[in-house]
Amino acid sequence: MSTLPHCPQCNSEYTYADGAMYVCPECGHEWLQDAAAETGSDEHLIKDANGNILQDGDTVTVIKDLKVKGSSLVVKVGTKVKNIRLVDGDHDIDCKIDGIGAMSLKSEFVKKV
Repeated sequence: MSTLPHCPQCNSEYTYADGAMYVCPECGHEWLQDAAAETGSDEHLIKDANGNILQDGDTVTVIKDLKVKGSSLVVKVGTKVKNIRLVDGDHDIDCKIDGIGAMSLKSEFVKKV
């Protein structure tokens, strides 16, 4: 019986160790072995493109032009987004952008101000 933890994203039991990381072959998620040991809770940290930890209410800047799905609008590089709200899911930031309105962003396309 394997003593490796289940995948935190898809709960797969088929994880394996690769150096200092655990890897899930089903969803491709990778996480540090130390992170699983030291955080006994299911707390999920959301980080920006530079690795800074984001929190509710932070101000971030967009680092890439982002097309708004279903529209011809574009969120330009350098757009400041104030008072973000973190949520679970693929797009883990909910926010309001001036001139566009409410939308969701991926944390990998923003940096903390």
